Amino acid sequence: MNNKDITVAKSNRVRKGFDIFWYRLFQIITILCASVIIFVIIFILIRGLTPFFQSYDIDGQSYRVNLGEFLIGTTWFTSPNHYGVGYIIINTIYCVILSLLIAVPMAIFSSLFITRIAPKPISKFLSIVVELLASIPSIIYGLFGMGYITAFSKWVAELFNVQTAGGLSTLSVVLVLAFMIYPTITMLSVTSINAVDKNIINGSLALGASKTQTNFKVVLTSAKNGIFAGIILGVGRAMGEATAISMVSGNANSGPTFSLFDITNTLTTAILRGFNDTVGLDYDIRFSVGVVLILLIVGVNIILNAVKKRIGEKSR
Repeated sequence: MNNKDITVAKSNRVRKGFDIFWYRLFQIITILCASVIIFVIIFILIRGLTPFFQSYDIDGQSYRVNLGEFLIGTTWFTSPNHYGVGYIIINTIYCVILSLLIAVPMAIFSSLFITRIAPKPISKFLSIVVELLASIPSIIYGLFGMGYITAFSKWVAELFNVQTAGGLSTLSVVLVLAFMIYPTITMLSVTSINAVDKNIINGSLALGASKTQTNFKVVLTSAKNGIFAGIILGVGRAMGEATAISMVSGNANSGPTFSLFDITNTLTTAILRGFNDTVGLDYDIRFSVGVVLILLIVGVNIILNAVKKRIGEKSR
């Protein structure tokens, strides 16, 4: 073996060593991150199931929470040990659906305008604005909601001769959520539309389709998987939002609430409300709500991914 072959062999060994090193490093990081997530879920699960199997001393007597009553209950708390999140689950789903009805069309049209219609300087500026909206902390959205959205909700209610709790209402929750999930859906939609093959677009135009027809029938159709992924992420954020929603919801103690002008409650606000000021059963039951929230988010994601897969198969 000559010197050149020896040098090449050493170089290959060094590259292989680097590949193994980075592979092991990424593997360790992945395992650590996954372990933390699993640990958190197990911790919440154990703590959340405790109220249904462990007795708590309340005024000298032992009580535990009935799981069935908890899941279908229409009142948050009735002394001494009756808790219910059934109405809160319905309120959460209701608010998320209404917010999607507002945010999704706005996000799709905005992404289409940014990528296909607006001149490059305007497109770049709007992209920066959307990215900034996505980075705004939840508390800022909550403050904006308290200062302006609740006032708007109160004004709308007055148009219909309906009284609100100072603007704290389902409508305020829906609008805040719509503002919060809009940039997430828009950013992923923009990325997905930009990834559409230019040959497909040019082919549509060459066949005589107008730009508008191409945008709606070709571009959006080709980008639907990415858009749907953005919707799924938006749903996850909407369901998991707590701080901003708790500031505009009014925290209803019973329900469900379907009127846009009545106060409402969501799973996250039920967890957050009084979390640091309570102990015993009232403290642990909030972990039970957390378990319900996790299961709800997982269930919704499974359903949405199944719908996404079904839509993808139909379009082939």
